[in-house]
Amino acid sequence: MSRADGRSPTLFEDQIPTSAATRLRLEGAVEKVLYADPERDFAILRLQVRGRGTQVAIGPLVGIQPGETVRLVGREESDPRHGRRFRARRVEAVQPTTLLGIERYLASGLIEGIGPEIARRMVRRFGLDTLEVIESQPERLQEIEGIGTVRSRRIREAWERHRAGRETRLLLAEHGIAGALATRIERHFGDRAPDIVQRSPHRLAREVSGIGFATADAIARAQGLAADAPERLQAGLLHALRSAKDRGHCFLPAAELVRLGADLLDLPVGHLEGVIDDLVAAGEVSAVRRPERVERAIYLPALERLETRMAARLRHLAGQNELPSTLDVGRAVQWFEERSQLTLAPGQRRALQTLLDAPLAVLTGGPGTGKTTLVRGLVEILAAKKLRVELAAPTGRAAQRLADATGRPAKTLHRLLEFDGRSRRFGRDAEQPVPCDVLVVDESSMVDLALAAAVVDALPERARLVWVGDVDQLPSIGPGRVLADLLASGLLAEARLTDVFRQARRSLIVRNAHRLTHGEAPISGREPTGPRSERGDDDFFFIERQQPQALFDTLVELVVERIPAHFGFDPRTEVQVLSPMRKGALGADRLNAELQLRLNPEGREVVADGVPLRVGDRVMQTRNNYDLGTFNGDIGRVAGFEPSERRASIDFDG
Repeated sequence: MSRADGRSPTLFEDQIPTSAATRLRLEGAVEKVLYADPERDFAILRLQVRGRGTQVAIGPLVGIQPGETVRLVGREESDPRHGRRFRARRVEAVQPTTLLGIERYLASGLIEGIGPEIARRMVRRFGLDTLEVIESQPERLQEIEGIGTVRSRRIREAWERHRAGRETRLLLAEHGIAGALATRIERHFGDRAPDIVQRSPHRLAREVSGIGFATADAIARAQGLAADAPERLQAGLLHALRSAKDRGHCFLPAAELVRLGADLLDLPVGHLEGVIDDLVAAGEVSAVRRPERVERAIYLPALERLETRMAARLRHLAGQNELPSTLDVGRAVQWFEERSQLTLAPGQRRALQTLLDAPLAVLTGGPGTGKTTLVRGLVEILAAKKLRVELAAPTGRAAQRLADATGRPAKTLHRLLEFDGRSRRFGRDAEQPVPCDVLVVDESSMVDLALAAAVVDALPERARLVWVGDVDQLPSIGPGRVLADLLASGLLAEARLTDVFRQARRSLIVRNAHRLTHGEAPISGREPTGPRSERGDDDFFFIERQQPQALFDTLVELVVERIPAHFGFDPRTEVQVLSPMRKGALGADRLNAELQLRLNPEGREVVADGVPLRVGDRVMQTRNNYDLGTFNGDIGRVAGFEPSERRASIDFDG
């Protein structure tokens, strides 16, 4: 093969032109898996490529085993640390066609019962027909020394399982599903995977994390499923309901669900009439009639059960009050004021009395209204009465702030409820409640329905529960608007703080938070160029730049120089940048790289598979890890790195 410019082609050049870089094809046998991360669908393989020797390939290659022959599509790149590598964008498995390739393939351990020596004997006996013999004439395997009736049967069964998985992977690869996702599908469905992919592909979206409805639907339509097939209509409505759950909804009105399903399936609404009833009959959804609604509320059954159970438990708890008989609420409030050398405002005093009077209560108010002071007062009064008080919050950082404010230990809710990462269950529940007389949950606007229900389940019969949070903040990421609904229920006593205190009123952050809740535009202070003014009203800025590079430079200057000079903050630990995107001129990736260079240039480099970290960097957890007790949004610092184990240690705040 030759080129018009006289150069030999690099590997096997793809005939599809691209504007960014020439796409290449690379085919070779996998010698070794150097690294694999199933969560990120990232692996590093060493291939034996005919005519080129060994080649390192990286990309979405999880699940590929030594001995397999693969065809990759991607590009070559040069890494300053690791040399030349082939970055794969697409992969497919191919059958080995040489004697050496077949022997390596069988000797790799992919097929139970065949090791290196047996593989060598098989290839010597059957040559290029070895795989065909295993496939079509397995009884001939007994011609090989060391293979008897039992072993030949075991090899045949293992080959069938391997072939089924291979067929599944090839089918999925046609629709862009490879690597970790394909492996996940095989693990979830086992030997049934090929049949399910071909006959019930919509189950992929319903049961396998990472497979979207559009992908599963494309597989189904490619195999001839009619647009109005009942299984497609049901799958579309279920996907619409699950998508609503991901957006924070516990249920959808029936008409809204049908409309969303029709849009998703690109069908008239009339095609979905009666489909909800079919799903109800099958137990896939729950339909609830609410007095305030004409139409039915459609839930995923688990969410409906959670909501019903939590409501019943709250009604039960609301009828109880186990205040100590010796507590004089008025004198207790006065005691706290004298002890703390504070004079509570009338609204604060009334709120604290409400919290002390009620078995279930909500303390809410915007920033600067004194919620922290009242929590401290409540805790000190009840602790003085020898009551067991537990403090908790949804995240580690929130728990640490609560502990700092009250001077008492505070835990994350998961730790308080003794969450087990392996079983995904809470150790504390109605049978084994939290040993406390009072439970205070701070930042409760962040608590979703599932976690709130677990809290209520684990509350002892005669214990008191106080939710603390700003009802005007954004609701939780998970389904439910718990804090607002608790207030709307009328079951809980409400202690609402509305007065912003003088010191807080000086802060533009506080003033603007309240302006926004009243539909007013925020006020901007002057740009920070030096030390902060004595007025204290220069903590909120709107800075406008017209060009991306100018904005990038300003952001870096703000973090590294101007904010530290203005507020006295340490930019390495006390300043954080939020960006709405990862890529691009103003994306988080570019900002992180520049800020790392400016703030931590001497940190020891951490090898983290494409994430250029250094010891001393601040990092954020981006997914819940229940085994380690770290959760999405937790912030920490890279404390060390162990090269032999390729493992970094992270110290998380709180």
